Amino acid sequence: MFPRSYSLAKQLCHKCEYSCLVNFRVAKRNYVVYDKYFNLAKCLRRNLSSTKKPEPLEKPKKQAIIDVIAPKIREGEKDTLLKDIKEKSLEGVNVGGKKKEAPVAAEPIAKLKEKILHKQQGSAEDVAGVPTPQQKKRKRVDFTASSLERNFITPVRAMSDFLLKPSDLETLPKTKRRSPYEAEPPITVYWRRDVEAKALQVWGSRENLIKECIKRDIERKKYQQNIFTVKRRLRDYRREMGKSVEAADVESGLMGRSGKVVLMAVGINSMNFLFKLGAWILTGSHSMFSECIHSLADTINQLILAYGIHKSVQIADSNHPYGYTNMKYVASLISGVGIFCVGTGLSIYHGISGLIDPQPIEDLFWGYFVLGGSLISEGATWYVAFMSVRKGAQENNMSIKDYIFRGQDPSVNVVLLEDAAAVIGVTVAATCMGISSLLNSPIPDAMGSILVGGILGTVASFIIYTNVAALVGRSIPQENLDKINSELESDVMIRAIHDVKGIDMGNYLVRYKAEMDFDGRELTRAYLDKEDLNNLLEEVRKFENIDQLEEFMLKHGEAIVDMLGGEIDRIEMKLRKKHPEIRHCDLEIL
Repeated sequence: MFPRSYSLAKQLCHKCEYSCLVNFRVAKRNYVVYDKYFNLAKCLRRNLSSTKKPEPLEKPKKQAIIDVIAPKIREGEKDTLLKDIKEKSLEGVNVGGKKKEAPVAAEPIAKLKEKILHKQQGSAEDVAGVPTPQQKKRKRVDFTASSLERNFITPVRAMSDFLLKPSDLETLPKTKRRSPYEAEPPITVYWRRDVEAKALQVWGSRENLIKECIKRDIERKKYQQNIFTVKRRLRDYRREMGKSVEAADVESGLMGRSGKVVLMAVGINSMNFLFKLGAWILTGSHSMFSECIHSLADTINQLILAYGIHKSVQIADSNHPYGYTNMKYVASLISGVGIFCVGTGLSIYHGISGLIDPQPIEDLFWGYFVLGGSLISEGATWYVAFMSVRKGAQENNMSIKDYIFRGQDPSVNVVLLEDAAAVIGVTVAATCMGISSLLNSPIPDAMGSILVGGILGTVASFIIYTNVAALVGRSIPQENLDKINSELESDVMIRAIHDVKGIDMGNYLVRYKAEMDFDGRELTRAYLDKEDLNNLLEEVRKFENIDQLEEFMLKHGEAIVDMLGGEIDRIEMKLRKKHPEIRHCDLEIL
């Protein structure tokens, strides 16, 4: 068994440095192994019947426990430390028949432990000859911390959000950052924490700043009440100066191809309505009434289409950053609903009324005359709309059927379908009126009114279906999407693309979105092409600690990230050059 001093020393050193504890355990394990082998050798010596006397085994060399606990303490200090351990071990032993109660105090143990560790560290420094240098703890990223203080802020936002003047910003530290806009020089930015501190210094307190912001926001809203007047004046000024208003590439509002077709349809249908209204008053024909309602519905709907075309080329603003291109689909949808409710509903209702309460037919001469004129005018409008659709289909390399079913030009499609329904309706109405005159019965005329209402309902349902599909968000044709994808994948910086979307925005515009797997090695190689590798190598060789290495990595890492943004801008410009229909290009990094 080990002496009592061993137990006390074990208790003192149980929480010591790792090296001391390891040495203690190794010594204890070696002692146990030697003791087992020694006992085994004695048993074998008794049982062997050999004539040769075995050589006695050498007992393990005894080692002082103080050498096991603290092997690095100097010889002169071992006696003092061993004396302290023995004094501790005698506490609690019977002395003169009385047991001495002396629990081990925490404070002496801690002092003794500190003394042992201090001596070991001193010995290590003496052996090395120089003290161990202290490494600076590297700062790690804390993803839970708020990063607003580290954010940059532009001068415009500093003046709008914090109500500072340009003179207030002159004394603040600033830096240059890559511009978020393509082919633009770097922009000047400030640290957000510096701007906030300057704003509090100027306005006195955060409450005063908030009150002033609210006051200016009210003034801004009052100014926006006259925003349409301001835009109109600006448009007139640009026209006077010879500058054109920014619009879509193919369309130019009511003066474009679609706008001219719609305006011509408005004029013709309004005249047809007036003539048909007079013919119905003279004849009292149910079919003529249906045609009168049909022309009225067409006129109102095409006025709505004209407004949608005019609104669709309006310049994007802060409330509608992607513009108003979908207004053409909205106006076409309203037009389809109007045809269905007004044209279909009234025509069928008037036809059913004629079947329930038939009225004698009057002279239909003027009715035939007006229907003949309507057939010619509606046919002319339909022909103009058809030629516009044909030209648009050729420009987009599509068939006329696909062009109509996809609703590429919703305004012209509505005019085309409405006039087609008008031509068919005029033919049906004239046929039913002729049968009624031949049989001298109002029933065929009433049936003609119901048939015209069914034709209008079919056309209205198709218009509603195509425009709803466009407003929900319809993809561009797959072959066009494949061309854009192949152009993007062929770039040297891109390994793969995922989650690709191409949305038709109307007015022959496309919004393209893709997630890219960027090639980091090619990006780094492109960055190194702009640097002098020999200078970088000399800079690295001069590093003496990890702090210099960290500063080097942070500087070049930020430069590589800036270069990544520049490469994305380059790719977007290349896509827009090859595919001009792409108005908004959203490229994301995986």
